[in-house]
Amino acid sequence: MKQTSKHRILILGASGFIGRTIFRELDSYFEVYGTYCTNAVEYGDNQVYHKFCLGHLDLNDLLRTIQPTIVISSLRGDFKKQFEAHRTLCEYALANHNFKLIYLSSASVFDGKFDLPSYEYDRPIAESNYGKFKISVEKMLLEQIPAQTTILRLPMVLGINSPRIVQLRNSIKINAEFDVFPNLIISITTASKIAQQIHYIINRQLDGIYHLASNDMVHHEDLFREITSKLGDNSPIFKSVYRRNDDSYLAILPKKNKLPAVYKISVSEVIDESTLKDEIITLKNN
Repeated sequence: MKQTSKHRILILGASGFIGRTIFRELDSYFEVYGTYCTNAVEYGDNQVYHKFCLGHLDLNDLLRTIQPTIVISSLRGDFKKQFEAHRTLCEYALANHNFKLIYLSSASVFDGKFDLPSYEYDRPIAESNYGKFKISVEKMLLEQIPAQTTILRLPMVLGINSPRIVQLRNSIKINAEFDVFPNLIISITTASKIAQQIHYIINRQLDGIYHLASNDMVHHEDLFREITSKLGDNSPIFKSVYRRNDDSYLAILPKKNKLPAVYKISVSEVIDESTLKDEIITLKNN
């Protein structure tokens, strides 16, 4: 039974891999709504899912209908349209002072920095368009609604049904190429751990910048070779990709804003969750 809560939560992008997991975690405790864009067959008749496509439907209409006290932004799509959506959220926040925005950002805001792992208040330096876009949204939120914003930077997100693990499984089945980066050091996490962490952040009314990543790091190639070994006896064709001659980092770690131990995760725990036994049996039988 759903508990009474003062929070009305809207998850933008709730039909995606991470958004769905967050929705399932929060739904029993809060009044939760979500958005979808293309999957009308699955979500069209669901009273708590609302259709919202960037550039086609007015976010203001959705905000007026639901009147959320918290928005969790897990949007994907055109960068310019995403930026405008977050500008709309800023305007809504300025008119509703009890409103909070939880923005899911990315380790890619540091993909122009290679020599060390990055912490919450390091200066973002991005090389990719995606990283630069994430920086631009973070900057706008921190300038316009800093007291109403919580920024959650995410590393690579894995799990048994994550897109990357699904891609790995498919590559194993058909003996196809799978890209690995031998000298890239990363941190990782799972969608289920992110959802638990967000639940805690909401309950504790935390703001600021959080790095929701494993408390240790791993080489990208080593990670996927170990996952493959746990999935079964077969292997994809690992294609080594080198972007630099020496080891480089695309790893975020928590330093100042740390969560309690129960909300932390290690690389080995991520690997275990990405290779559950029932999935291994399914893979071996196909």
